[in-house]
Amino acid sequence: MEINIDRRKGVAFPRFSHYNNAIRYLIEQGLGARYIMLPQATKETIELGSRYSPDYACAPFKHTLGSLIEAVHAGADVLIETGGLCRLDYYGELQGEILHELGYSCEFINLAPYMAGKKKDWLALARELSPKLNPAKLIAAFYDAVKMVEYMDELEAFYYQNAAFEEESGRLGKIYRRFLLDMQTAENHGEIKNGYLKARQEMNNVPLNMPPHPIRIGIVGEYFTVMDAHSNQNLQEKLARLGCSTYRFMSVTNCHFRGKESALRPGIKNYVQYNMGPTSTWTIRSSLDYARQGFDGIIHVKSFGCTPETDVIPVLQNISQDYHIPILYLSYDTQNSDTGLDTRLEAFCDMLERKKKVLR
Repeated sequence: MEINIDRRKGVAFPRFSHYNNAIRYLIEQGLGARYIMLPQATKETIELGSRYSPDYACAPFKHTLGSLIEAVHAGADVLIETGGLCRLDYYGELQGEILHELGYSCEFINLAPYMAGKKKDWLALARELSPKLNPAKLIAAFYDAVKMVEYMDELEAFYYQNAAFEEESGRLGKIYRRFLLDMQTAENHGEIKNGYLKARQEMNNVPLNMPPHPIRIGIVGEYFTVMDAHSNQNLQEKLARLGCSTYRFMSVTNCHFRGKESALRPGIKNYVQYNMGPTSTWTIRSSLDYARQGFDGIIHVKSFGCTPETDVIPVLQNISQDYHIPILYLSYDTQNSDTGLDTRLEAFCDMLERKKKVLR
């Protein structure tokens, strides 16, 4: 019997919400490389990252470093780290040095220098990963990956807005998880679109017992922690179990494909006159929109030590006072208790429900 050994480079990227499915598609279908899809993050992931991280590093640094180390153990030949809008832009350099000092000899690619680069620079990088690169195939895979991101963000939003009101608890979750599995294995545009259409139709057909005035909570905050369920201890899932409908503007689709910072800033001119940092405009604008739309509450999520989101808090307090909307502030690090978070969320939701009854 002939044994076929896949000798393509194994490429890995840190875990980040459901977006690794789209990255996997781009790497495999666009570059022809082998993507190392890591399993769900665990407590050991963050502990591993924390062990080798500087004390001052934020939680996303520790989460991503833990993912990269686990990727090496899983057989990755090439590690890719992205850039960011805050000090995350420098994390690639630091993580590369840490991995080198730990004795890992795999290739490390930091995308930060390419963020402001030209298309030819990205093409040159792609050719390094895939010498036999077909540019047309890469471009097609890129647009498919973008569409996959939009589909995943749309269905995730639908799930968290409606999961609390199912007649048969758990059906939406099963459909959503099956959809993500379909995206994890999709190999062409048709499979991506068909997987989305199937899941969307099934979700629309799930019977809901939507109350006339459900508790609506807007989720805002720091880019990585607010989107990554493992990093925020499944915040939106917990709120769904408490009977709340949650909305979150912050997603890759809204931040990178639709909601340009410069276009959103005029809408918050009564509170800030300039860009305060990486995700500050999105946080403030989302909070203001939720307040104006009559939401019952807002939850602000950030990693401990995140300077831009810390600076935003006084602005959110002004919005809270002006619109009489309660805001719960959550700060995450590596030492977090599920019990403590559950207690705070239960108290917050109880307060919102009592307030709603009084005002009704």
